[in-house]
Amino acid sequence: MAAFVDRVTVHARGGNGGNGCASIRREKFKPLAGPDGANGGRGGSVILRVDGNVTTLLEYHHSPHRAAQNGGFGMGDFRVGANGEDMILAVPNGTVVKDKRGNVLADLFGEGAEYVVAAGGLGGLGNAALSSKKRKAPGFALLGEPGDEATVTLELKSIADVALVGFPSAGKSSLIAALSAARPKIADYPFTTLVPNLGVVQAGETRYTIADVPGLIPGASEGKGLGLDFLRHIERCAVIVHVLDTATLEPGRDPLTDLEVIEAELRAYSQELELDGGRVPLHERPQLVVLNKIDVPDGRELAEFVKPAIAKRGLRAFEVSAATHEGLKDLSFALAKYVLHTREQQPETNRQIVTLVEQPRMREIPFSVTKMKDWAGDEYFWVRGTKPERWVRQTDFNNDEAVGYLADRLATLGVEDQLFKAGAIAGSEVRIGPEENSVVFDWEPTMSAGAELLTGPRGTDMRLDESNRPTRSDKRREHHDRMDAKTAAREELWTERRSGQWTDPSHTDDDFGQ
Repeated sequence: MAAFVDRVTVHARGGNGGNGCASIRREKFKPLAGPDGANGGRGGSVILRVDGNVTTLLEYHHSPHRAAQNGGFGMGDFRVGANGEDMILAVPNGTVVKDKRGNVLADLFGEGAEYVVAAGGLGGLGNAALSSKKRKAPGFALLGEPGDEATVTLELKSIADVALVGFPSAGKSSLIAALSAARPKIADYPFTTLVPNLGVVQAGETRYTIADVPGLIPGASEGKGLGLDFLRHIERCAVIVHVLDTATLEPGRDPLTDLEVIEAELRAYSQELELDGGRVPLHERPQLVVLNKIDVPDGRELAEFVKPAIAKRGLRAFEVSAATHEGLKDLSFALAKYVLHTREQQPETNRQIVTLVEQPRMREIPFSVTKMKDWAGDEYFWVRGTKPERWVRQTDFNNDEAVGYLADRLATLGVEDQLFKAGAIAGSEVRIGPEENSVVFDWEPTMSAGAELLTGPRGTDMRLDESNRPTRSDKRREHHDRMDAKTAAREELWTERRSGQWTDPSHTDDDFGQ
């Protein structure tokens, strides 16, 4: 079983909003005292929140599906439905949130930073909130909106001040164990370290964190070995320490060659990063060189031999032994100075807690009406927009009065006028909403009439009476008949006019454009 997980996919769903209530208050000697149906509660949201006590994403590896609580239904006597409880997902500091396409949605840095992954649905209005002068006792209520659904990828980028990089078995794990209280797995074969290790180092009054990144090999920035999976853990580090093995027995390996290879990989990986917040590229950050394993006789001689060449590169080199702790004190204090300098130069905005909350429901998108054709060549009119789509989701289509109220809202918004301009006629097919889940109905221009025509029982609308409603073919036939009748009437008038039945002695033919 994995103990460290730094990348997971989470499927989040916000809670559905509660339905509104349609209720009429009844009192003694006053059976119909007005509507008293209350609104439904808001659905809970799925929220990511940085927690300093969490260091891994293992919990979401085993349980990737998370859903927030639904809102309660509204009730009579003005009893509002309860709001759904938010689901808080604790994540480590340095968690990056990405969508399916790999776009960064949030970079959670700082204790308490939050990001709303899936917002809860809004509660539906009760009939008490829908009442008006013309609609005094609505026999319907609005439905609650469904919560948002989102699939995101969480990637953990370790928040460490110092990063130890180098070839496998260069002694990075031994070095971090000697400098801090961390106890990573240590062995003498390649790729012993399969996960990054973190340790805390105390150098005088300065405390900083140090990360042991799994071994890099040539081509790591292109996906070879384990490097690409863990290179992101050094993106936030202030200082990069090259740990070079001075006692390697592999052919073709020496400290200078290893240094050149690792620098090339960091430079190649740095070019693919989109750095923000004033952070500098990896290959431009402060770097130190640690010549490890000088406790081996040949290792000490090789370290002394390559140290001048490293100095010519502008890098400071330290000869240490993780086994005997030789040179570690000087190294720890030198790293502390670099860390303090970087912290002083770091922009203040990077240290502040930034709360990122996405609220897509707050962004109103104007509606549009587009004339389209389906796979069979039949024409339809596609309506898209924030308000029309939300109103459709809130409508109970089993209640004729609710459907009539939807028609009134669409007419007030201007959808009726846009359908006329787009060429829609009575009986035209209209679709509202996304293509995969749209609401389809036959358009009736007469539905633009308002609530003053509501004279039937509550929950009904005379405009939707099936016994009086013509079919789509009937409405199209009536439309074409009216057009043909108008054309025939015009032709008859012009025929009479040309035959002289409209002759007036006071006018000549020139007055009629003849």
